[in-house]
Amino acid sequence: MTFQYKNVYLENTSTIAGPYEKKGPLAKYFDIVFDDLYYGEKSWEKAEAKILEDALQLLLQKSRTKKEDVDLVISGDLMNQITPSCYSNLKYHLPFLGIYSACATCVEGLIIASNFIDGKKIRRAIVSTSSHNMSSEKQFRNPTEYGAPKPKTATFTATGGAAFLLSNQKSSVRIESATLGRINDLEQTDPLHMGSVMAPAAADTIYQHLTDLGRDPSYYDLILTGDLGLYGKEILMDYMKEEYHINIGEHYNDCGIMLYDLENQKECLAGGSGPVCSALVNAGMIYDYLKTGKFKRVLWVATGALFSPTMVYQHENILSIAHAISLEVVE
Repeated sequence: MTFQYKNVYLENTSTIAGPYEKKGPLAKYFDIVFDDLYYGEKSWEKAEAKILEDALQLLLQKSRTKKEDVDLVISGDLMNQITPSCYSNLKYHLPFLGIYSACATCVEGLIIASNFIDGKKIRRAIVSTSSHNMSSEKQFRNPTEYGAPKPKTATFTATGGAAFLLSNQKSSVRIESATLGRINDLEQTDPLHMGSVMAPAAADTIYQHLTDLGRDPSYYDLILTGDLGLYGKEILMDYMKEEYHINIGEHYNDCGIMLYDLENQKECLAGGSGPVCSALVNAGMIYDYLKTGKFKRVLWVATGALFSPTMVYQHENILSIAHAISLEVVE
């Protein structure tokens, strides 16, 4: 299902990134970077909530917007019951929607906000997300302190927070269209190979988006998946050719690969993951490229693996989904 919008604009973004992201090639595009994974807090979970709270505050400051001028906040993360999103929004006391689509959460939020704005139900909304390497590893796999070895196909959960301010007021970048993804199951069971899990969902959504709007991949300066990583990227390109006879290679990259210097940051394995991975890339570098005219059209396809530790322990298949939005320069 694809929507096109007439009056949904991206007013501003904010980004706060952690120590591994600080060492990556996109560090100059982040508003704030930090070195301490605890972020001055007593636990990683509290750190993630504080990072996201600060990202919201920074967004309001950058946009010179009072919280009273925001009609809705939409937020989600990876933690149980999306607690970082809930705690980070407590002091703002604004209408709030908490959502979850794993690493596709941010784009889901942007689609919901865009529909509210384009439907004239609200005027302005904030969409935010976060993830934290340590809190996610503890919840979904094994705490880092255990020293459990990982295969080269594993991805590395990004640490940070990002927020987007959307409105019906014309600005230099707009959300032109969006495609809702469908849940996919290709009978993958390995939680340490998320690229193979999510690539089919990305392919399904990209194909649906291009078909619904009658577009070729060349319409976009860049098609950008959420966090398939090194191996998932190759799987997606092959899958698009074999299943849909579409070559996206010349116009395609993956946020998980872009976020880190994988040649030198060996601990990041196959690349970044987590809801904030693609959010940092798009709220940072991509937004800058659109504002400065380096890009005119970008298709952001965020991918998510829909699983829990319980389902993995029970050897159930890992499901996936991908949602897409088109970011375009206003002519």
